[in-house]
Amino acid sequence: MQTPPTKDGPRINDEIRVPRVLLIDQNGEKQGVMPTQSALEAAEEAGLDLVEVSPNSDPPVCKILDYGKYKFQEQKKKNEARKRQKVVEIKEIKLRPNIDTHDYEVKAKAMNRFFEEGDKVKVTLRFRGRELAHPELGMKLLQQVRADFDPIAKVEYEPRMEGKQMIMILAPR
Repeated sequence: MQTPPTKDGPRINDEIRVPRVLLIDQNGEKQGVMPTQSALEAAEEAGLDLVEVSPNSDPPVCKILDYGKYKFQEQKKKNEARKRQKVVEIKEIKLRPNIDTHDYEVKAKAMNRFFEEGDKVKVTLRFRGRELAHPELGMKLLQQVRADFDPIAKVEYEPRMEGKQMIMILAPR
């Protein structure tokens, strides 16, 4: 036997199966606690729907309103919230331990732009060959990055060696 599909959203009109409800009329005025049947009649009289807006309260709160319009407003609110949402990306900046000052400044400018856009930055410091014998040089460079960006970014992932590279993640403040 197949179960009927569950409806999403609030219950309306005859779907409200509780004996008593707190009614709010179409003008937003509280009408008080009354039997569900008389609330349904009041909604029908107004030519609107009885919508359960707060099913978990005791007694449930029902409002007289146009359900189609209500659904449309809810959808609009969801779309607005989605529009304002910012997806935080992790941008990667790759450095070498013996980077030149100008090259470092170019990378720093890019990192500044990423922080302004609200993205996190993963600083990857690659060691090659004999550079691996001096991880303290890499640590010194990452400490310089941390100091340079301290006013606008906080360290989310401390500098750590992972294989032949040192990684640090910074997030905007």
